[in-house]
Amino acid sequence: MKLFRVDQNQPFEGPHQGGRIFEEGALLSRAKAAMIMVHGRGATAKGILQLAPEFAQPDFYYAAPQADQNTWYPWSFLEPREKNEPGISSGLQVLHDILQSILNQGIPPEKTFFLGFSQGACLASEFLARHPQKLGGLIVLSGGLIGPSVMQEDYEGSLEDTPVFIGCSDVDSHVPLSRIEETAAVFDHLNGKVLKKIYPGMGHQINEDEVKTIRGMMAEVL
Repeated sequence: MKLFRVDQNQPFEGPHQGGRIFEEGALLSRAKAAMIMVHGRGATAKGILQLAPEFAQPDFYYAAPQADQNTWYPWSFLEPREKNEPGISSGLQVLHDILQSILNQGIPPEKTFFLGFSQGACLASEFLARHPQKLGGLIVLSGGLIGPSVMQEDYEGSLEDTPVFIGCSDVDSHVPLSRIEETAAVFDHLNGKVLKKIYPGMGHQINEDEVKTIRGMMAEVL
């Protein structure tokens, strides 16, 4: 498992700048598509990269940033955003920089994915909602948009039919079902092609149906 360092000359300085980014899959110079994978609270980049073989897509390049102290921001994603700064902004900057690096290597936006689980899903959701653009897909697993409330009018732009998959339990102790509904509504408002799946009694985890759905989305862009 290779790793490299984010460029130190960042326009934003925060806890996650200069952190390590782990790679899996095809070499970036030879890959046909890419996925940026964002781990959850208390987890690791290496941990979320263990999903990559499950997707069975050898032409994909995978990149996973490591959060400082394994946490992107300190409090619940439902707290006021100010309580979770500078972690949120620092994490968003990392995602931006990885995306630009991938695009600069010749993989087009429409073949580049974001995938996040838990806290990582919240960060990935927030990034694309705040910076809407055409991508290969957004995969939100047990997470949603950040803040004590979500208002559609706060988000502008277009995802240009980017596929958005949102999967979560109906009884997740960290993610209220209402936030899943609000998140799906925002991405629909931003012209995303939203697929939402709610799994009764699942808990805070990733299941085989989600993996199968993701695998299909990835195959579609190839």
